[in-house]
Amino acid sequence: MAMPLRQTIKVATYLFEQKLRKREKFPLIVELEPLFACNLKCEGCGKIQHPAGVLKQRMPVAQAVGAVLESGAPMVSIAGGEPLMHPQIDEIVRQLVAKRKYVFLCTNAMLLRKKIEKFTPSPYFAFAVHIDGLRERHDESVAKEGVFDEAVEAIKEAKRRGFRVTTNSTFFNTDTPQTIIEVMNFLNDELKVDEMMISPAYAYEKAPDQDHFLGVEQTRELFKKAFSGGNRLRWRLNHSPLFLDFLEGKVDFPCTAWAIPNYSLFGWQKPCYLMSDGYVPTYRELIEKTDWDAYGRDKDPRCANCMAHCGYEPTAVLATMGSLKQSLRAARETVAGSR
Repeated sequence: MAMPLRQTIKVATYLFEQKLRKREKFPLIVELEPLFACNLKCEGCGKIQHPAGVLKQRMPVAQAVGAVLESGAPMVSIAGGEPLMHPQIDEIVRQLVAKRKYVFLCTNAMLLRKKIEKFTPSPYFAFAVHIDGLRERHDESVAKEGVFDEAVEAIKEAKRRGFRVTTNSTFFNTDTPQTIIEVMNFLNDELKVDEMMISPAYAYEKAPDQDHFLGVEQTRELFKKAFSGGNRLRWRLNHSPLFLDFLEGKVDFPCTAWAIPNYSLFGWQKPCYLMSDGYVPTYRELIEKTDWDAYGRDKDPRCANCMAHCGYEPTAVLATMGSLKQSLRAARETVAGSR
């Protein structure tokens, strides 16, 4: 776990404040989607399946920033679509950083070198580049040659300019422990990105390819083998130790999707960005008008194989903060990962 100390303290303080206020449900990080348009057509993503009229829409800056401030979350993940296609994405980032929100701009990096001059390095900001394998495997996953090489060059350029760079890697049932180890070693040891996030491929219901999502047992076996030999501690993973335990099947958790809510052009999405059971205009309505007890692997068949971080990472974080033993463990692994 390699979250910077300043960010760790802010998140821990925020969680303590929620406990003092006796709030049962609150956002940890907002998934903000200011557009659905993208310059790639990944088989595992369904965002560009929206009608052409929707794909042309861009969320106004005030609306995007206002939604994050309304929620009160300390962190924001700006996704899409491809957020660098938004003409005012730099202004959205600037205003959120000015409010001292930790902002992760998720990108396939195809436009990063072209747009990088619009951004300023800050401890509150990071580019989060999608890397789903080494060259052949990544380009296959995004259905376009040359994307991996461009992403690598963009990461190097961003690092050279002083930006924090993280990566997000999604793995499918076509992956093996070795393919995971290879790409994580590359990101950790050769590119030396600041932090890495991993996720089993989630059953996104609008994705064109529905055949390669991982089942629960497949996920556990895959990550158990990939993490062996000390890789968990060696890699700079941006996850709590308990979430990594969860991926390996050492512990199980209920879903807490309310802690990573999604806000898009349609409003706050119920119950999470992987499923669409309606939208509401405010975060409060999302919390109060969603039957959260109806969702989870043992409750809704659509959730049967989901082990995505949007549902289970916040549960692991809350479990960590509620246990002195786990908090100390997380602190030790943070120190080990920063070496």
